[in-house]
Amino acid sequence: MADAFGSRFPSRIAEEAEKEEVRHLTYQHFTHLVAALPSLESGFVDPFHCYNGWYGLLTNIVGTMVAQKYFRARPTDVLIATIPKSGTTWMKALVFCTINRGSHVDSRHALESCNPHECIPFLELQIYTNNRVPDLSKLPPPRLFCTHIPFHSLPASVVDSDCRVVYLCRNPKDNFISLWHHKNRHRTKANLEPWPLEKAFDNFCKGFSFFGPFWDHVLGYWKAHLERPKKILFVKYEELLQDTVAQLKRLAEFLGFPFSEDEEKEGVIDGIVRLCAMESLSNLKVNRSGTTDFGRWTVDNSTFFRRGVVGDWLNHLTPEMADRLQKMTEEKFAGSGLMF
Repeated sequence: MADAFGSRFPSRIAEEAEKEEVRHLTYQHFTHLVAALPSLESGFVDPFHCYNGWYGLLTNIVGTMVAQKYFRARPTDVLIATIPKSGTTWMKALVFCTINRGSHVDSRHALESCNPHECIPFLELQIYTNNRVPDLSKLPPPRLFCTHIPFHSLPASVVDSDCRVVYLCRNPKDNFISLWHHKNRHRTKANLEPWPLEKAFDNFCKGFSFFGPFWDHVLGYWKAHLERPKKILFVKYEELLQDTVAQLKRLAEFLGFPFSEDEEKEGVIDGIVRLCAMESLSNLKVNRSGTTDFGRWTVDNSTFFRRGVVGDWLNHLTPEMADRLQKMTEEKFAGSGLMF
């Protein structure tokens, strides 16, 4: 028996080494492909590349391609989808706490120990990065993931498996301002001059934005929601902020984890709302001084929290800018039934 085991052991090592080499070559191949794509200045340290009609950093697009190749969604999976700076951190916290209530997972302890981006990782930014192709098959259901990938570029299994997708979007004016601040935080850390508002705004309007154009990203998930409302939930940040309790109940129902009358009476919903609120999360020690691994970068958790209010664009955009963006949005969404 020992001889038989011993003879198999080296073969397993060789098999793993071969798999590792294949993964490395896959990343190398996709990196070369993306590097050859059209590029332009992004406002971040690295340039944007254009892939399949949208813009991202090289590592983001490579991660998307690797996810398309390796990720196998299950019907029990939950995928949070957003365009950057539309309330992703908040939605991750709400989904994590809603699904894990009553389980062996202590949501409060988890959020006090980890940033929401560690509780629910991004496919293309955290899972499939740095030559990684982890074995996700052993994760217990429901598996929770997140993505910024536009709908038409998602791994095919996400659509084919009928897993649940929660899409969160935000008014383009506030989305732009939040993204601009986010870029400048990264530029400051890299000892670069701030990205001028006017230049950033012009790029945003031309569609040159992180995982954008903004309107294409939103419309992709909106149309998918209209076609399959039981599998794709569409949530507006403004509505979530205005009545978080009602939207959380809607979210829980969609996820298949509805709140019972007893839970509502016992304050479970209000407790989750308080725990996941911007003020609560941003004041936790892990989010004031901790970091999160994003493959190529280690990101300060504090950068995921700024103001989270509606209408901050009024403090930055000129009336002409606001009017231009509003008219563009009305034109892009005309006939879709979607308004902001």
